[in-house]
Amino acid sequence: MFVSNNFLRLGALSALVGMALGVWMGANENFTLRPVHAHINLLGFASMMLFGLFYRAFPAGGRGWLPMAHFVLSVVGFLILMPSLTLMLLARPLFMPGMIASEIMLVASMALFIVIVFKATMAKDAAA
Repeated sequence: MFVSNNFLRLGALSALVGMALGVWMGANENFTLRPVHAHINLLGFASMMLFGLFYRAFPAGGRGWLPMAHFVLSVVGFLILMPSLTLMLLARPLFMPGMIASEIMLVASMALFIVIVFKATMAKDAAA
């Protein structure tokens, strides 16, 4: 439940941050950071909520070290990517290596999630 609950919490927080950024962009009529807004909503809100709901629906999928590795890679990758992307869009690419590393982390986290999904759903198929 740890992984599920924390993905759900971070997903909800990401929704709030993404919405607040959207409101700020609209109020200022400055849409330079729209890719950040989109990434916060898709990687932060949508993906993390779906990860959390998966782990809630398949509790066995949340056991062991793979789900924790998935959680850490997802969160760390997300938390590095958002400010790095922001700085790049503001023409200050100070953290380009960090951005590249975070993208690799996020792809690796999705690869781990695929392994977790297949393991959890195969176990459920075998039990049925």
